[in-house]
Amino acid sequence: MMKRALLTGVGGYLPERVVSNAELSASLDTSDEWIRERTGIAQRHVAGAHETAAFMATAAARAALRMAGAAAGDVDAIILATSTPDQAFPATALRVQAMLGVTRGFGFDLSAACCGFIYALSVADGMIRVGQAEGVLVIGSEVYSRILDWQDRGTCVLFGDGAGAVFLQAAGPAVEPAARGVLSTHLHAQGTLGDILYVDGAVGQRDRPGTLVMNGREVFRHAVTRLAEAVDEALVANGLQRRDVDWLVPHQANLRIIDAMGRKLGLPAERVVVTVDRHANTSAASVPLALAEAVADGRIRRGDLVLMEALGGGLTWGSALVRM
Repeated sequence: MMKRALLTGVGGYLPERVVSNAELSASLDTSDEWIRERTGIAQRHVAGAHETAAFMATAAARAALRMAGAAAGDVDAIILATSTPDQAFPATALRVQAMLGVTRGFGFDLSAACCGFIYALSVADGMIRVGQAEGVLVIGSEVYSRILDWQDRGTCVLFGDGAGAVFLQAAGPAVEPAARGVLSTHLHAQGTLGDILYVDGAVGQRDRPGTLVMNGREVFRHAVTRLAEAVDEALVANGLQRRDVDWLVPHQANLRIIDAMGRKLGLPAERVVVTVDRHANTSAASVPLALAEAVADGRIRRGDLVLMEALGGGLTWGSALVRM
């Protein structure tokens, strides 16, 4: 009988340094009011020299393992979603494997921009379902501060650094009620829209180290439509109604998009997890960071039905439905 993936632990890490809108406005033609009105962002965390993608991912992973009551020996695989790896290779996931003291299994990085965590969760769920792994760390870790043009007020005010992780463990119907676990994931991409959000460069291009470029208006236009489709797709696949959702944990890109998705589901604001005001957009880390915060403060509890969704460069987008 096919196994199911239970989400048994969550964890997050945010860099020590906090950069407010007021601090940015001292060197940019912007203001706290301008940023808040358009994005809902008040501050963001910016990584220090020691806070690499691997360092932050490891801290988040340790927290997830602690919550799960698990140890390094319980980890079969590490899937790390990132657009800002520390090196071209080895994979940042393998740096995390070494730092955690995991001595078996495998790991790899996955690149799907801001939707990376949803993609990684889907891959991990599939591995557990077919018996390829019993315990999988799924991590989103980003150091976007190192690929931003800090003179471009249209992009640099939007992003922050951080990491979030979940630990998935295999279980069968005899172990846990069938209702719990990852119910389904739904992934999409449209490569023809790649030029509305991208990094202008790559590892190995010395004359183009890479900075983020975005057509914000176009991204916003596609985000609301695509995310709504992915949300409905997840509900239909599981025979559920919008009223069945206990919590929406959306990608934290823009408060306007988050509010629109909450209204679409008919969820009151207190049932939508929002961290964009304090974290800004941490790309692949944003969904697990928001999930970790809501679990830690007691909002999301065992048995709750949680809907996660994200959209990122590529374009990539998707959703995941999880019974905690």
